[in-house]
Amino acid sequence: MNIRQAMTTEVCVATPDETIQKAAQLMLGLDIGMIPVAHEDRLVGMITDRDIAVRGVAAGRGADTPVRDVMTEDVKYCFDDEDIEDVLDNLGEIQVRRLPVVNRDKRLVGIVSLSDLARSRAPDKAGVALGEIARPGGEHSQATF
Repeated sequence: MNIRQAMTTEVCVATPDETIQKAAQLMLGLDIGMIPVAHEDRLVGMITDRDIAVRGVAAGRGADTPVRDVMTEDVKYCFDDEDIEDVLDNLGEIQVRRLPVVNRDKRLVGIVSLSDLARSRAPDKAGVALGEIARPGGEHSQATF
C-alpha cells in the first residue's frame, strides 16, 4: 500500500508573507495544527501551531509577524508513490507526526499524518513510529531554535 492511498488530498497552504495570525485562524477554522508554506507553486516551509506559540508569541512577536519569520524552512516530505511502511520508518527517524506529500515533480499533492497511517494497514508499525517520534530532543525540538 502506498501513501497515495492513505493521505489527505485537500491541503490548505499559507504564503511566506501572510501573518501568523492569519495562519493561526486558518488552523483554528480547519482544526489542524500544521500548514505547508508555498511560494510560486513550490513548498518553501511548514508552519505549526507550536511554531506560532514558541517562535512567535514566546519570542515576543506580534500577530502581524510574517509566516516566514517563524516557519520551519527545512521541509521534510515524502513522495505519493512511497510505501507506507517506509514512510512510517522515516517519520520515526526524523521525529515528526505529519509530512507533506509531493509527486515526483515535487508538487504538493497531499498531507499524511501518523493518524492516517495508523488507520491504514500498518497500525502496529505506526505504534513503533510513535515511540520513535516521542523520543526527547531531535532536530525539530523547539529548544534548539
